[in-house]
Amino acid sequence: MQTPWDNRYAQRTQRMKASAIRELLKITENPEIISFAGGLPAPEVFPTEEIREACNRVLKDQSALALQYGATEGYLPLREMIARHASRSGVQIRPNNILITSGSQQALDLIGKIFINHGDRLLVESPTYLGALQAWNQYGAEYVTVRTDDDGMVSEDIEQALRTGPKFIYVLPNFQNPMGVTMSMERRVKLVEMADRYGVPLVEDDPYGQLRFEGENLPGVNVLDAQLHVQNGRYTGNVIYFSTFSKILSPGLRLAWMIAPDEVISKLALAKQGTDLHTATFNQVVAYEVSRHGFLDNHVKHICEVYSERRNVMLDSLAEYMPEGVTWTHPHGGLFLWVRVPESCDTTKMFPAAIRNKVAYVPGESFHPNGGGTNTMRLNFSYCKPATIVEGISRLGNMLKEELCQ
Repeated sequence: MQTPWDNRYAQRTQRMKASAIRELLKITENPEIISFAGGLPAPEVFPTEEIREACNRVLKDQSALALQYGATEGYLPLREMIARHASRSGVQIRPNNILITSGSQQALDLIGKIFINHGDRLLVESPTYLGALQAWNQYGAEYVTVRTDDDGMVSEDIEQALRTGPKFIYVLPNFQNPMGVTMSMERRVKLVEMADRYGVPLVEDDPYGQLRFEGENLPGVNVLDAQLHVQNGRYTGNVIYFSTFSKILSPGLRLAWMIAPDEVISKLALAKQGTDLHTATFNQVVAYEVSRHGFLDNHVKHICEVYSERRNVMLDSLAEYMPEGVTWTHPHGGLFLWVRVPESCDTTKMFPAAIRNKVAYVPGESFHPNGGGTNTMRLNFSYCKPATIVEGISRLGNMLKEELCQ
C-alpha cells in the first residue's frame, strides 16, 4: 500500500535493507529458542562494578566536563591512551590520528560518507561482515569479492580483483566475522604489498583482535603498512584502522576508534560533525576512567578465559552431534565460527525447521555480497553458557539429520 511519503524518500533509501541478523533476533526473542544468531558479548563479563565506580567518580569530580559538549575528535585523554596502546603494537601515532566514534558501525558509515560515490567498486572478502555491506549499500557501492578460506583472504585472487580499480580494500584479518578465521602472516604481507603497489587504500576492521585464545599474536595490517609509510615521525599510512570497546568493555557504551593519517581524520571529523557533533562525552570519560590504570589487560584475559571455554564446548558438541558431511572452522579467538553443510542444503530454507527445533543461527548467504554461501551458517559461541551451548548444538544436529534424510 502506497503512502504520501513514498515519493519523497531519497533514491538512496531504495538500497537500504533491514539487517538479516536484526530481523532474526526478533524471531529469537522467544526464551525457549537457543540463539547462536547474535554477535552478543556475554553479559557475565561486563565490568559492571568498575563502570559503576567510574560513573560515581566522574559525576563527583568531572561532571562539568563529562556532561558538556566535547570535541568532535573525542576526549583527548582517551585518544592519548589509545595512541599509547597502538605504539605497543608498533604503530607510532599521535592523538590527532585518532577519531572516537559511536561504535564501529558509525566508523563504517563515515567511511561511506567520505569515500563512496554511487557505482564505486569495493574489494571485500566473501563472506564478509554484514554490517559493512549494510552501511555501504546505501551509498551505491558495488563489490568485487575475493574468496576467503581458513587462512583468510586468498592471496592468489587479490591481484585480479585489484585490476578492477576498487576504491579501497576492506578486510577483517583477526577472527573474521562471520567465519572466525585469521589471516596468515604470509597473506597479510602480500596484501599490504599489493595494496601499496596498486595504490589502493586498506580499511582494517579489528573488533576482536584482543580476544585471542590460542596461537601467537600477528601484527595488524596497519602495523605492516606503517613500516612503509612513516615520514619524519608522521603517520602517513595507507590504512584506515578501527576497533571498538564493545567487545572488551560493553557494547552499550557505543565507543570505537579510528586510526588514519591526519588529513583523513580531518575529513572523517567533518562528516561526523554533520551526524552527531561528537560521541557522548560522558561515555568517553567513563571508559577512560575504567581503563586508565591498566584494568583492561587483566579484564581481557578474563574474557578470553570465558570465551575460550565456550568455544571449546561448541567445538566438542559439533564433533559429537553433527551428521557426516558437516564441517566447521576452528577459531583461535573472537566470537564466531562457520559451519558448512552439504551443498545440497540451503540454510536459509532450513531456518524454519531450526526454529521448530528451538535453535537459531544466521544463514551464510547474508554475508556474500554477490551471492553464494547457501550451504553455510554462522554460529556465535560467546553469549550462551556451556550447558546451553551443548543443548543448542544437539538440537541443531537433530535438525540437520532430519533435513539430510529427506
